[in-house]
Amino acid sequence: MIVKIIDQLNSGEKTYSFEFFPPKAFSSVLELGINVGQLMKLSPSFISVTYGAGGSTQEISFDLVNYFQNKLGLITMAHYTCIGANKDKIEKDLDYFKEIGIANLMLLRGDLPNVEFTLSEDFKYASDLVKVAGLRNHFCIGAAGYPESHLESLNADNDLKNLKHKVDQGVHFLVTQMFFDNRFYFDFVDRCKNNGIHIPIIPGIMPIINFKQIKKFSEMCGASIPQSLAEQMEEYQDDPKKKYQIGVDFAIEQCNELISKGAPGLHFYTLNKSRATVDIFESIEKK
Repeated sequence: MIVKIIDQLNSGEKTYSFEFFPPKAFSSVLELGINVGQLMKLSPSFISVTYGAGGSTQEISFDLVNYFQNKLGLITMAHYTCIGANKDKIEKDLDYFKEIGIANLMLLRGDLPNVEFTLSEDFKYASDLVKVAGLRNHFCIGAAGYPESHLESLNADNDLKNLKHKVDQGVHFLVTQMFFDNRFYFDFVDRCKNNGIHIPIIPGIMPIINFKQIKKFSEMCGASIPQSLAEQMEEYQDDPKKKYQIGVDFAIEQCNELISKGAPGLHFYTLNKSRATVDIFESIEKK
């Protein structure tokens, strides 16, 4: 039976989901398998699988999506990007998703490989991809939202204008980029509503365990880290256990506030690790 994420969201039940990325080495494949097994015990509402820049991990991404959905029976959302692709390829890939029973897609432009990269005339933005997929009634379409605005936007108003255009092409729900101050999320949701965007907005959660790694990610996507949290992490940089607990406790508090104040669910960026996500998930108050 095909289950669409928007139907889960519209049911009023909170959704709890996990994101994985395709491993690049054999040891990473084993690690992913162990971590997926741990997270499956939590009965996620759905899982998602990322898609490498320019389709660099397409084969393994598609294989994982197929395996999770059709072998493990997990409701699976496939990430898909249009950067560097043409219409024929996109139509063919959409046909394949339908063929293997994938109904849920996270549609993105994708990161530019370099500043000199020339975008396709037909697919410059995620909205162009959404428009093509939206013409097919088969798919439930998710897209990205940026509580602190997309780095390439001129300003927050411009970012929201572009988001509204993307949503109007056929987006059913949004998943936000990571953020660490809930005020950004709640302000973003309010601004979306005030600008005619009335679809569910799932907050994306990134547990801060490896502070240097998360700090790098934050700089790449424009997500700010609260000064007090950064200072704590720096203070205990030589104490892995303490750093881990600080990160987990922070995420638990963040998740509890989001759920208690009306977020439709939580989407965890697991980085293919299970321990922190399990510890957080089992400690939050699910309402």
